[in-house]
Amino acid sequence: MKITLKVWRQSGPTTAGKLVTYQVDDCSPDMSFLELLDVLNEGLIAKGEEPVAFDHDCREGICGSCGVMIDGHAHGPQKQTTACQLHMRTFHDGDTITVEPWRAKAFPVIRDLVVDRGALDRIIQAGGFISASTGGAQGANEILIPKPDADLAFEAAACIGCGACVAACPNASAMLFTSAKVSHLGLLPQGQPERYSRVLDMVERMDLEGFGGCTNLGECQKACPKGISVDFIARMNRDYLRAVITT
Repeated sequence: MKITLKVWRQSGPTTAGKLVTYQVDDCSPDMSFLELLDVLNEGLIAKGEEPVAFDHDCREGICGSCGVMIDGHAHGPQKQTTACQLHMRTFHDGDTITVEPWRAKAFPVIRDLVVDRGALDRIIQAGGFISASTGGAQGANEILIPKPDADLAFEAAACIGCGACVAACPNASAMLFTSAKVSHLGLLPQGQPERYSRVLDMVERMDLEGFGGCTNLGECQKACPKGISVDFIARMNRDYLRAVITT
């Protein structure tokens, strides 16, 4: 396959960026999208040019660090798939593909396709944990949890924090991410003592980071590689309202 790539190049946070066109002539349909970028970089290095900077780690669809906009789609056009698991057979010989970093005020570009997603970490630091003392370690089955609650908690905990929901949202809202992190703890017995203080602290931190507001467009759910439902946003809003009224 021959693929034309239009890649966002930006040497630093304070410099202007632009799309640069490259040709990759030896692309296999079985390559992942990140392997395509590897091939591109090998060619650039061989020619003495600066390789394209992009984030990656596990390349198994688990860590979410590979997030980029591919033809205007977070992680690419294939649903519930990270960029590292997106294979080139999704595209056609001769295609032109535009690759850009996440676009959000809270995600400043560091270089090329790499953005600073530390804002998501700071939301977690604000309350995405359980600090209430629960005593010594208990047996796995001593605390009974209704299966519907356990299933919902697992669904929310599937969020990998990649930021695709933010990148896909026209408002650059982090509501889906925050609601997933709030909900997976708030649904469990261990998370109940801090349930309402947690939602207040995490939403406050989210707002301070400069994320936009949610207007219920649903683009976040479509872009999420783990299929996290917008129902968690409604759940978080209910907890937030109760927390505001009762504290």
